[in-house]
Amino acid sequence: MNRIGIYYAYWAQDWMVDMQPYVDRAADLGFDQLEVHAGAVARLDRAGREALRDRAAARGLALSYCIGLTREYDVAAADAAVRAAGIAWLEQIIRAVGEMGGGSVGGIIYSAWPEQMPAGMRDKRPALERSIASLRQVAPLAEALGVMLNVEVVNRFEQYLLNTSAEAIAYVREVDSPSVRLMLDTFHLNIEEDSIGAAIVAAGPLLGHMHIGETNRLPPGRGRIPWSEVVAALRQIDYRGAIVMEPFVQVGGEVGRDIRVYRDLRAGRDLDDEARAALAFTRAALA
Repeated sequence: MNRIGIYYAYWAQDWMVDMQPYVDRAADLGFDQLEVHAGAVARLDRAGREALRDRAAARGLALSYCIGLTREYDVAAADAAVRAAGIAWLEQIIRAVGEMGGGSVGGIIYSAWPEQMPAGMRDKRPALERSIASLRQVAPLAEALGVMLNVEVVNRFEQYLLNTSAEAIAYVREVDSPSVRLMLDTFHLNIEEDSIGAAIVAAGPLLGHMHIGETNRLPPGRGRIPWSEVVAALRQIDYRGAIVMEPFVQVGGEVGRDIRVYRDLRAGRDLDDEARAALAFTRAALA
């Protein structure tokens, strides 16, 4: 049975916030898992991480972690000093998540986010090779600490290296570590793939984490994603990992800016009511 989770930034408008209040909010709504910002957890002291871990455990809530590396930590950068900083930051994150008991660290952990192809670049292979080398460097630490690194496939408007399931499959195979898998998201799949179901099936056992949301980033059940196709594909590959919804509906703050939410998508609806309804919809779809 898949754990169903929600990303804290559905409610938060800035990235680096106290994660503890969202533990109770997600648990009260009936979720099995809360996804939090990996960088925020890494910047807590040991006591802060223990408090977050213990609070989640007390509420019966699993935790997963997500981040998009900023430019100063781009592990695909041509500048070796920037890559070294990114590798050190990823290692700090891995150690922090290891202290939390391990689990999934997903997102754009293979380059910078948001980022476009640099001017004049015609071939992204050199950037991919630098990224692969960086992930190979941190993978042994992840293996030792029980951390799974899930590289997220995102659309062309947010990043340029991994836009399709096929690209991510090739990337993961080149890294060649049991602690590096890929992560798919229905929002991005809808933009880039000819078939959402086929993209999921192609990933097969390399699929380490799954994000869900509608075509306009509303919670599941409010749009036109072909959910029966998504569920059938997940069943076909016997996916047993977490399924985390990642809606973004609020204007303003760092989150609204980076996700490019330029209009209020709430339509007067209560955020908690919408999350509760989306959870019920997702559970029914998976039943």
